[in-house]
Order: sequence, then C-alpha cells, then structure tokens
Amino acid sequence: MEIKEAIRKAKLNDQKAFNFLLDEFWDSVYGFQLKRIENENDAEDVTIQTFSRAFDKIKTYNEDYKFKTWLITISKNIHIDLVRKEKSSINSKISDHEDDKIYNVLDDSPSPEDKLITEQNLAKLLRDIKKLKPHYQEVINLRYFQELSYKDISEELNEPMNNVKVKLLRAKKLLAEIINKK
Repeated sequence: MEIKEAIRKAKLNDQKAFNFLLDEFWDSVYGFQLKRIENENDAEDVTIQTFSRAFDKIKTYNEDYKFKTWLITISKNIHIDLVRKEKSSINSKISDHEDDKIYNVLDDSPSPEDKLITEQNLAKLLRDIKKLKPHYQEVINLRYFQELSYKDISEELNEPMNNVKVKLLRAKKLLAEIINKK
C-alpha cells in the first residue's frame, strides 16, 4: 500500500490503512520523541497520543505537506502541551475537554492480529505476552482475557479511548512480531 492511498483509505475509516500508517511512521515519531524526552516510556506515551490525535484528525490532513511532517508537528505540540502542564501550578486544574470526547477512529472487527492471537496455544501465548512491556500486557489482558470494551478499558486505565486503541494496535503488532519470530 502506498502512503497516499493509505491516507485516503484512513480518511474513510479503513482499519488496514490505520495499521499501515502506524507501522510506517511509528519509528520516526517515537525516535523524534525519544531524542526530546530521553525516556522510553514517556516517548512511547507521547507517540501513542500523537497517533491517537492524528487518526482522530486525519480528515483535516492537507496533502500539500508530507504526512511524516504533519505527524511530527502533532507530536511536538503534544510534548509542548505536556511540558506546559507540568510547569503549571499543581493547584490549578487544567481541563482539556478534547480528551473527554469519544471518537470513532477504529472499528471493533477482528483484525488479522486478533485472529492470530486467538488461534495460538494459550500457554505459549501467555509466555509471549509476558515479553511485552507491562502497559502493553495490561491492555492485551483487559481486551482479550477480561473481554472489556474500549470504553471500559479507557475508564479502567483513566486514558482517552483513542490512546487505548492505539496502544492496543501497537501491542498487537509487537505481539505478532514476537510470535512470528518463532
């Protein structure tokens, strides 16, 4: 799939297009944030938020600019917002109603990674899941073993639903890579 085609399909809420764009640009955005933040977990969180916001706003993307540049700009702005929030007084509460909205970015239908996960031997699968970072283990556990909805996971983790969806996409991709290496 070509990037322009993936963007066009993503604007139509195509799940495979979102997966393609996440796979294609994850390393670039994550690497950018890792250089800025110098903390893997924080860089990963900002990267997840970046893709969450980008996928939510994909219809506003202007194709006169490179998609990677657009993602990096979103990522930079999220980081700046986080730094500003950290600097603001603990007593002053910053209310971001944008995070309270629920967006229908990704569909709930099983993806190839979902099918791969469910077809694996449970004991082997659990060993493979334990190789993931703890926050990815948690989101996989909540979705596939506790069978919670995205909304319930969002409430459980106290994170916006789009972050949960992107985190789950990333966790499934990493788990699929671990399984396919064997």
